[in-house]
Amino acid sequence: MIQILEKPEIRRMAMPISVEQYHRMSASGVVAERTELLRGVVIEKMSKSPLHVYIVRWLYEWLTSRVTSDLHVRQEQPLTFADSEPEPDIAVVEGAVGVFRSAHPTTARFVVEVAIATVELDREKGNIYAEAGVPEFWIVLPQEQAIEVYTSPSVEGYQQMRRHEDADAPLISSIFPELSLTPR
Repeated sequence: MIQILEKPEIRRMAMPISVEQYHRMSASGVVAERTELLRGVVIEKMSKSPLHVYIVRWLYEWLTSRVTSDLHVRQEQPLTFADSEPEPDIAVVEGAVGVFRSAHPTTARFVVEVAIATVELDREKGNIYAEAGVPEFWIVLPQEQAIEVYTSPSVEGYQQMRRHEDADAPLISSIFPELSLTPR
């Protein structure tokens, strides 16, 4: 099957939708629930493997027990940006849960994506997070037993990336030094 958007001449003709249009389409049932808006394009989310579910849940519990009371941890819930509404596996945002009754957060302090079958998509989402000013972004790569840590966000993406592969050495967040993880 030929993928129509793989043809550059056709991809240039595609018309992106806005976040507001995406919300209206979602509310009216035109867009499936298992989607994200990335760069004005509706992307169907992949099914989650048991390993993905396990890691995301473990990270959620680990972070929830460590963040301060002025922050809260969101699991697979939207962040609303200029042209995108990704649903990161984990996001740490400022403010109490009730603050977001009528709108999703427009940034986060820390975001994690677990990449089993979606590494390139998650790296592209990293560019979106950087543009939104998310100070630190991790991609957990369980099959490679590594974590990519992205910092110094800018409109061109993250300016720094380091790869943590040492299972015996703790990985310490640059913005939350109290988050020390020994990935085993």
